[in-house]
Amino acid sequence: MSGHILIVGAGQAGMQIAVSLRDDGYEGSITLVGEENHAPYQRPPLSKAYLAGEADEESLELRNPDFYVDNKIVVITSEQVESVGWGEEHGIAVTNTGKELPFDKLAIATGADPKPLTCEGGDLDGVLYMRGIDDANALKERWGSIRNIVVIGGGFIGLEVAAVAQKYGKTVTVLHSRDRLMSRAVGPEVSEFFLEAHRKRGTTVHLNTRVNKLHGDSGKVTGVELPDGSVIPADAVMVGIGVSPRSELAEQLGLTTENGAIVVDAFARTSDPRVVASGDVALLPHPLTGERMVMLESVQNAVDQSKVAAKSLLGASEEYHAVPWFWSDQADLKLQMAGLSAGYDQSVLRGNPAEDKFSVLYYKNGRIIAVDAVNDVSDYMAVRRALTAGQTIPADLAADSSVALKTIFAD
Repeated sequence: MSGHILIVGAGQAGMQIAVSLRDDGYEGSITLVGEENHAPYQRPPLSKAYLAGEADEESLELRNPDFYVDNKIVVITSEQVESVGWGEEHGIAVTNTGKELPFDKLAIATGADPKPLTCEGGDLDGVLYMRGIDDANALKERWGSIRNIVVIGGGFIGLEVAAVAQKYGKTVTVLHSRDRLMSRAVGPEVSEFFLEAHRKRGTTVHLNTRVNKLHGDSGKVTGVELPDGSVIPADAVMVGIGVSPRSELAEQLGLTTENGAIVVDAFARTSDPRVVASGDVALLPHPLTGERMVMLESVQNAVDQSKVAAKSLLGASEEYHAVPWFWSDQADLKLQMAGLSAGYDQSVLRGNPAEDKFSVLYYKNGRIIAVDAVNDVSDYMAVRRALTAGQTIPADLAADSSVALKTIFAD
């Protein structure tokens, strides 16, 4: 249980690998390297509580500084690993400052970068993204001078930023290129609910809309032009149009990748048994069925998959079978999801969307596979527990909203 393990990426996934290695009894050296000038921290609150001023940088820290000292975890910040390779005796990683980091085994937890806006004007001052603390701070620093903000992208991050901006009295416009909001994550009923909810709270939302170009004055963004020539005033533009996995190091090592992500098995192992990958950079077998490959951009996956990755680094074999779950806070609406609804052939609506409290259960071949719940923790937890236990909830019984789901589990 000795040697040198290098973890590239100091986010939630990389941090969890380091913690799990120590929890599993590893006594060798652990080096955790990240390019940000911050110790490992939580990212989900950035577009919610942190942006709203309800959390500060210290509250986002995953561990206090003493933890790293006590557990002999070397954390290197402000360094980007630019190259990795194997020598005759061990591997060597080289950072942008020329620092050489030897390793016997490697964990890649580099996450993903926001996809950039490529239209004319995409490089203007005031065009912002939301991936790290520095991104959130860049928006907060402008907060007082912003009257009009345009959010490009109707996914979780874009809608969370829109909700906070609306709360603070900004004029908010959301532009989404697809025909419904959050379409990759939720079903049509939930998309429609959030569309109306944001509009009801004062946000303008345009679907099936693309950006022609951005307008600027003296290098600063002033507006967003649509294909019909109309221009929406903008003191800031928040871009949330998806992410690209950071798999450059995997490509240097000749690891198998697909659509830019690192392909791993159910044990978080890459095509090289000396290397594992976890978190947003990994393409993994569906954790409940194994029948297809998926990317899971969530804290839950970063934590649970990284625990499996740590065991694989130590030579153990523990398959990843955790139930995927996600959440999004938008204004006074808490969206909680468990399971993966893609491929469903039946859905059941419970509760009343008009009362801002309901859930949608998704089924495939008669078995429950996922839930989207809005302000309904009990339904969310019931489905999550059922999926964890390998049970189902019969659709005909679930259709009666007066019956608690936890009472109608079926083997």
